[in-house]
Amino acid sequence: MTPVNASIETTVRRTKIGVVGAGSVGTSLAYAAMIRGVSTDIALYDLQTAKVEAEALDLSHGQMFTPGVRVEGSDDVAVLKDSDIILVTAGAKQKPGQTRLDLAGANTAILKSLMPQLVEQAPQAVYVLVTNPCDVLTVVAQRITGLPYQRVLSSGTVLDTSRLRWLIGSEAQVNTSSVHAYIIGEHGDTEFPVWSSATIGQVPLREWEVDGRRPFTEERLEGLREEVINAAYRVIQGKGATNYAIGLSGARIAEAVLKDQHAVMSVSTVLEDYRGISGVALSVPSVVGGTGVGQRLQIPMGEREEQQLHASADAMRKTLSDLGF
Repeated sequence: MTPVNASIETTVRRTKIGVVGAGSVGTSLAYAAMIRGVSTDIALYDLQTAKVEAEALDLSHGQMFTPGVRVEGSDDVAVLKDSDIILVTAGAKQKPGQTRLDLAGANTAILKSLMPQLVEQAPQAVYVLVTNPCDVLTVVAQRITGLPYQRVLSSGTVLDTSRLRWLIGSEAQVNTSSVHAYIIGEHGDTEFPVWSSATIGQVPLREWEVDGRRPFTEERLEGLREEVINAAYRVIQGKGATNYAIGLSGARIAEAVLKDQHAVMSVSTVLEDYRGISGVALSVPSVVGGTGVGQRLQIPMGEREEQQLHASADAMRKTLSDLGF
């Protein structure tokens, strides 16, 4: 008797994630993507030969416990050939006494050399900047490559939004997935929460009650904003760097692209007349799918939030101007 499925051939479309940088962020991203089964192939590229090969080997040793993801690592950029999405985590790290502008300058110089090589290997890929300052580098990368804004984005405030929702969920005593709130603007000191549209379920955040009281007073909301802005500093102070949560964030963005999920995420792209803002990259809720970023959502904002968004844009313009862009 012929088995029912004997004549049925199952073809799985292979998808490939390229990760530039085999440091703590790049490897955490690859690890998260591997566990989630985001793609069939993951390629790590780093100039440190022994390091990148060892990281790929270590990940490959766990293949039995994952959905069969193939991992390779090399100091040859050709390892990224035909990637569907490339996430850039490599770059200079901020040193004591170094300004944000100094860091932007150093990483801009790296991108000028790196981006043409990446596009040569993967001309159809979606590019995601994770290296900081990610908003500035998104503008730089798009101008270097000439690619449409849809295919050049950064992780932006995806992680900041996750931090905010975790804090709200903990205080409201609900699961984080039931919290709907965004951090938008610069991934940095001028970012801010959009309280005007923040809800738990369908309940406006300010009206949420815990044991008969409303915990989300204006004072508490300001405290939450400060906690999110300073979250990375707290982690860095304790362990030297952030890597796990940003790795998960990058893997989630890759998943939205590779699986064409049309997921709404607060990624950063170069804006064009978004509430009167053009030419700078800022995070706003955006639809992320197979071709990168689609619609940027015009979510409700109060007057103060509009002002904060424009202040964030002004800060980005100044940095870009100082860099000669």
